[in-house]
Amino acid sequence: MSEKLAPTEKLAPTESIPVIVLKEGTSRTKGKEALRLNIMVAKTLSEALRTTISPKGMQKMLVDPFGDVVITHDGATIMKEIEVEHPTAKMLVDLAKAQEQEAGDGTTTVVVLAGELLSKAQDLIDMGIHPTVIIEGYRKAARKAVEILEKEVGQEVDWKDREILEKVAKISMGSKAVAAAKDHLAKIVTEAVLSVYEERNGKRVVDLDHVKIEKKEGGSLFDTQLIKGLVIDKEVVHPDMPRIVKNAKIALIERALEVKKPEISSKIRVVSPSQVGEFLRQEREMLRELVEKIAATGANVVFCQKGIDDIAQHFLARKGILAVRRVRKSDMEKLARATGANIVVNVRDMNPSDLGEAGLVEERRVGEDKMVFIENCKNPKAVSILVRGGSKQVIDEVERNLQDALSVVRDVVEDGTVTPGGGAVHAHLALRLKEYANALGGKEQIVVEKLAESLEVVPRALIENAGEDPVFLMADLRKAHTEGKISYGFDVFEGKVVDMNSRGVIEPTRVHKYAIESAAEFAVTILKIDDIIAAAGKLEKGEKGGE
Repeated sequence: MSEKLAPTEKLAPTESIPVIVLKEGTSRTKGKEALRLNIMVAKTLSEALRTTISPKGMQKMLVDPFGDVVITHDGATIMKEIEVEHPTAKMLVDLAKAQEQEAGDGTTTVVVLAGELLSKAQDLIDMGIHPTVIIEGYRKAARKAVEILEKEVGQEVDWKDREILEKVAKISMGSKAVAAAKDHLAKIVTEAVLSVYEERNGKRVVDLDHVKIEKKEGGSLFDTQLIKGLVIDKEVVHPDMPRIVKNAKIALIERALEVKKPEISSKIRVVSPSQVGEFLRQEREMLRELVEKIAATGANVVFCQKGIDDIAQHFLARKGILAVRRVRKSDMEKLARATGANIVVNVRDMNPSDLGEAGLVEERRVGEDKMVFIENCKNPKAVSILVRGGSKQVIDEVERNLQDALSVVRDVVEDGTVTPGGGAVHAHLALRLKEYANALGGKEQIVVEKLAESLEVVPRALIENAGEDPVFLMADLRKAHTEGKISYGFDVFEGKVVDMNSRGVIEPTRVHKYAIESAAEFAVTILKIDDIIAAAGKLEKGEKGGE
């Protein structure tokens, strides 16, 4: 039988019972304030990168805690190098990395576009439109933008046309530090990509891991060269070995050319000096047999992933075999692709069919160091670019710019489509999305219009960074696209709106497609957040108890 409360008894109000949900020191930001804070962080980062857009954009100087300086125009590098604390800023850094991995270029564009989308979203929220409505509108508009991009703006091209591929590479490098040498470097990049592409399941695939970039200080950018084979930053192991081998037969050996040590600890009792000599003679004989086996296959060049014993070096030199030791595993794999050789684990199982071929293997002095060049391979599926420059900062920047150029040329080879540059894509998409918005009506119409306005941030930034008047030139750009001139964009060098196709300013369709999709998805993710719960930071040493 249950008990009943007496008339005079009362329950204590629930408010008087303290309930601790979050750990002490945890901070919490809720509702519109959380959203406003996230948007502010994204806008701050995007505005910092906005001034780098275009060949006439500004550069950033980044100094790390150790005092190392990086001066760059590249959005991906800026986002990688800066140290950010806020979680939204870290998400924006990840967004830039994803764009770099997927398309290879457009990292600045995707960050600037994401910041602009959130800025416009803030305006919509201030107008009283709920974030859920904005999210649906942005997703619908992004899908429509990609559809228009692929159907109306993208132009199919001959993916083997070197002239088109070189144009794409030049545009990628035109806004970077290597602009002065872009014609020279564009030829190198185009040749490298066409050398390593493959057909897989009816699709063209370019794996840029098969293009090795080797850097060496000294010389100028114009001394940068493509090697139809590989460059190994090692030198020949023995002074009596040849430095040049023509019509090379190349052996790639994974194991060390040394007498293998026993896997377990063991002791040998030596009772006479003659036994020591016998051990040494036996070791020498084993190494001689290994070298004899290598020579019997017809090999005259050996690359070894591990060490080569001094005695083995002596025998190899006597056979006139050029040998290089401690070659990186990644380089061994590239050598196999370039020369057609098989990487051998057990020398005793090696036969002539395992050997690769190259027209020339030569040790050369590059700057202050010696390097081994493997050149004139018949059908190399791995190549090298030897980058030269006056300082470490210069060649590091050249490497970053070459990676971008390789990526955009890869995009065109794989996809076979390009779009006009100079902000033409964004201007046309903005116009067509505004037409699309008129057919929607209601709140969705306003949201889609805001995304269309956001796209115009790219041509506007191009105009502003060139020192021109954005009001008049944006009006000219809109007028050209209203008249159906899809390929018209802003030429930063002439300072006016012109046909970008006639100027050879073209870019891969993939760069713009992925940038629009990623920026919209990032904005949607941020708009869904209405609560930021941050754990208490760890106390620094010396802050506890007055220590």
